[in-house]
Amino acid sequence: MAKAFSVESVIMDTGILYALADRKDKWHSPSAKFVKQFRGKLIVPSTVIPEVCYLINTYLGRSAEQVFIRALADWEFAIEHFTHNDLVRCLDVLEVYVDANIGFVDASLVAISERLNIPRILTTDRRHFSMIRPNHCTGFELLP
Repeated sequence: MAKAFSVESVIMDTGILYALADRKDKWHSPSAKFVKQFRGKLIVPSTVIPEVCYLINTYLGRSAEQVFIRALADWEFAIEHFTHNDLVRCLDVLEVYVDANIGFVDASLVAISERLNIPRILTTDRRHFSMIRPNHCTGFELLP
């Protein structure tokens, strides 16, 4: 049974989470403004966490990575874990979009957003997510 999330839920991608941590990133200001004003549920798929941690640690350092992990531990974002059915859907997405080189993390966002019936993705990746045709809506609403 799918979880019932409101229209006011959004799935967060790696690029946005990194941009929130890096004040010099060109996406920092629009991302921070969106998150500050957004009153719905900010959902972080568990699949993006290692990728975000790697980027933050590599480019911003250990302490910045710990700040991100603290934000997760303090429930600033809701963490959504992927299921076996999500993994099967990831394979489907990877096969359908093989020429676009959609990676596992992006495919997992597609699968999780479909399962949760959330058409909104907070992302810096306009190229991949604008080409994907999800099963639960005509196309993703890409924010900010």
